[in-house]
Amino acid sequence: MGAGVAIRPEDEAALAEAVRAAEGPLTVRGGGTRPVGRPLAGQVLETGALAGIRHYEPAALVVVAAAGTQLEELEAALAAEGQLLPFEPMDHRALCGTEGAPSLGGMVAANASGPRRVRAGACRDSLIGVRFVDGTGTVVANGGRVMKNVTGYDLVKLMAGSWGTLGVLSEVAFKLLPVPETEETLVLPELAPDQAVAAMAAALGSPFEVSGAAHLPDGRTLLRLEGFSASVSYRGAELARLLGRFGTARRLEREESAASWRGVRDVVGFQGKPGDVWRLSVKPSEAPELAARAGGEALFDCGGGLVWLLLPEGTDLRARLGPFTGHATLIRASDATRLAIAPFQPQPAPLAALASGLRARFDPRGILNPGLMD
Repeated sequence: MGAGVAIRPEDEAALAEAVRAAEGPLTVRGGGTRPVGRPLAGQVLETGALAGIRHYEPAALVVVAAAGTQLEELEAALAAEGQLLPFEPMDHRALCGTEGAPSLGGMVAANASGPRRVRAGACRDSLIGVRFVDGTGTVVANGGRVMKNVTGYDLVKLMAGSWGTLGVLSEVAFKLLPVPETEETLVLPELAPDQAVAAMAAALGSPFEVSGAAHLPDGRTLLRLEGFSASVSYRGAELARLLGRFGTARRLEREESAASWRGVRDVVGFQGKPGDVWRLSVKPSEAPELAARAGGEALFDCGGGLVWLLLPEGTDLRARLGPFTGHATLIRASDATRLAIAPFQPQPAPLAALASGLRARFDPRGILNPGLMD
């Protein structure tokens, strides 16, 4: 995908110099685990050498780390202190057939988030500070280590989900959460998608603090509860009573529950199966009808607000659905399909103009992952 020998700067100053000295397009790569977007042909700029946890205050629930740090390294350090990243970042490797190790910068650039986003928010909601090099080679710092610091709030959020088109991240800071004492999952018996969305809406709208709501292709509906053991036990019993009209719920204890949600997070049901994988972000109430129109296999996450679809190779999902409220992203497909079909939802003209203006401001030469989001 990239041309020539990869550039691998070892610190932020070298990163800035590499961007300043670039004479053509750069393909920014963290762990190389998320091949989403148009195929690129620029010289590869790897951030893996920009690694290490820079500042960690367990008492303040804040961590700062270099963008090339492997996610598993940070998660291990947090686990040792009984803490975690609130947004449960997805691991795309098995689904996309990639190797390597996810990096923090790549995670932020993709706004990679998992089932807990229904309660804790997405990656961008936990991101409180960034340092990055823009397309001119200038180092930009924004945000801070303290959760109350809202200086440059929009710029911090802007980098999450920018896919390396506005700048190359060099450092990121997050707010954290304690690891829940326990978790359990209620499993409702087989439901049709519209029934499942109704059950998930009832659960998420209840006072029982549901932290995951998903409906699997096999018809099972999963509802997760986390927290102190006594609280989880009480809330689980009350939630099961509330949802009695949908059937008798089965309860999964901690280990089995955690394994089930890793499966939802990483879309394990589609791993190794032929076809393209799409991600739909829609109104939960509209998800069943859209999934039916799409065809294929469907996994509903976030109460139905996020729908994963496995479709025959080369399917243009947007053409098949016609106009709808939301957006469709092509997550797994061949290079040929990603050239033929826009992987990211085309934006309305006003938003497209705004995005173009932002890229012109931060990358006036158009060298950072050019065309990836077109």
